Amino acid sequence: MILEACVNSAISAIEAQKGGADRVELCENLHDGGTTPSAGAIRFARKNLHIGLFVMIRPRGGDFLYSEDEFEIMQEDIVAAKGLGADGVVFGILLPDGTIDRVRMKRLVELARPMGITCHRAFDMTADPYKAMEDLISLGIDRILTSGQQPTAPQGAPLIRDLITKSSGRIIIMPGSGVKEHNVAALIESTGAQEVHIHLEKQEPSRMTFKQPSVYMGKPEQSEFEHTVTDWRRIRDLRLGIYDLRE
Repeated sequence: MILEACVNSAISAIEAQKGGADRVELCENLHDGGTTPSAGAIRFARKNLHIGLFVMIRPRGGDFLYSEDEFEIMQEDIVAAKGLGADGVVFGILLPDGTIDRVRMKRLVELARPMGITCHRAFDMTADPYKAMEDLISLGIDRILTSGQQPTAPQGAPLIRDLITKSSGRIIIMPGSGVKEHNVAALIESTGAQEVHIHLEKQEPSRMTFKQPSVYMGKPEQSEFEHTVTDWRRIRDLRLGIYDLRE
């Protein structure tokens, strides 16, 4: 069982490794579904990780229909991630009708190799998941991250199971979204998945002694005096639960 942790920083990546993750998906801006991390974050993570490092290639939040300028940025980011020692990249591009943009995806695949490639949850926004899977297989994509076109992977388990069956080992189907300590065992059993994608976090309090109460860097309801970090203990506990399942 491969455990991939979605992390919001290089520091969180180190925490995920400490908890027993096999691979991280390094992102920024997880409140937008994840965007491309900085070069400094990739470099620092690579220097401090001995586990797999996959880098999100996504120039913004929102949909997966990108302009020519955004597509150019994605190409540059893939080249940068490769140069910084990433093991893989994570991306997805759609056409207006909800199908895979095969032309642009092919270009990104060519740039990315020999790194590994995951198509992220752009897959969950496709009009026909079975056609999308076949398109991604034909492009040589290694894996699909999916919630089974539902808000969470446990809710989408029937489609995930069917995709795994129909893929016949031609591509890895990796459930992700809403995979937690209390449901991971049931998800693995119901789908037959061999890899799972998790995001387990905690709030880290600020070390500031002076706290300015009237200024906000983001939304007013979001505290400036705590930040989100991966919780290595939760990953450890989830990993132990998977071992128990296998026994």
